[in-house]
Amino acid sequence: MTIRPTSTETIADAARYLRQGGLVAFPTETVYGLGVDATNAMAVAALYAAKGRPVFNPLIIHVPRPDLAWVFGVPTPVARALAAAFWPGPLTLVLRKQPDCWLADLATAGLDTVAIRVPAHRTALQILEQAGCPIAAPSANRSGRVSPTTADHVAADFGDALEFIVDGGATPVGVESTIVDATGEKAVLLRAGAVTRAQIERVLGAAVVVAAETTHDETKPASPGRLASHYAPRAAVRLEAQAVQDGEALLAFGPPLTHTGAMQTLSLRGDLVEAAANLFAMLRALDTIGAQSIAVMPIPDIGLGEAINDRLRRAAAPRPTKR
Repeated sequence: MTIRPTSTETIADAARYLRQGGLVAFPTETVYGLGVDATNAMAVAALYAAKGRPVFNPLIIHVPRPDLAWVFGVPTPVARALAAAFWPGPLTLVLRKQPDCWLADLATAGLDTVAIRVPAHRTALQILEQAGCPIAAPSANRSGRVSPTTADHVAADFGDALEFIVDGGATPVGVESTIVDATGEKAVLLRAGAVTRAQIERVLGAAVVVAAETTHDETKPASPGRLASHYAPRAAVRLEAQAVQDGEALLAFGPPLTHTGAMQTLSLRGDLVEAAANLFAMLRALDTIGAQSIAVMPIPDIGLGEAINDRLRRAAAPRPTKR
């Protein structure tokens, strides 16, 4: 395993390695991604194997410019409006595949749609430009585990199983991209993220439909990030805690509850942006000290809090017997 600091040479080597079918972990503004050439079926299969990711769970395709997104997905008026407003940025659009889409079928889990975005991170964009191919890049962690926001998080999950990690420092946003189904006349929110529902509604001048968790098939999700149990630490997670029970660690938001044990504070001043940036790193920190259960204080379900609570609900969901 090699962690390499961002440099002109590192970016060139990472792009070359991707073209050759290798796996490269690199920073985006949201979390670290584990990238492969999305047109190379063998490379995509190696990515699924490395993550232990179910092959029915589609991947997000990353491109360096909006015009390249339309090469693979059919743009609708909704898609064009959201791309103009939020790309580059932490928004993924689900689109109908173009008839001549040459992405590997495995990258889209055999669906007739593709999830695609343009990241807003200089290192990521440079790697994408130099690679010259669309990059499938889910979060750079073992499937179902807490997403990584530093290169060290990636290394802790994969060890020597991953050869190439580009270190771009801590990711500034800290939660994954918002995912919107833009295949029709109305936008459908599939996953809350750094771009809020209110921001999307202001751009479109219309209400956004929120996809119900009960309307999708767990064995055939319409987009990444839709599995019920996801983003999970090893410790059990208890939400909306008003008090800390014996043996629990505390994940606080605002002034913490009375507690003498292990604790991390997402934001002492109750700032949702700060909380989002700290969320995954603090869950990992409590895991590292061996916490068996984590009590999470209530977080307002508004703005970026919607994304934070989405990740926490999935972290607290019943775990599958095998990962």
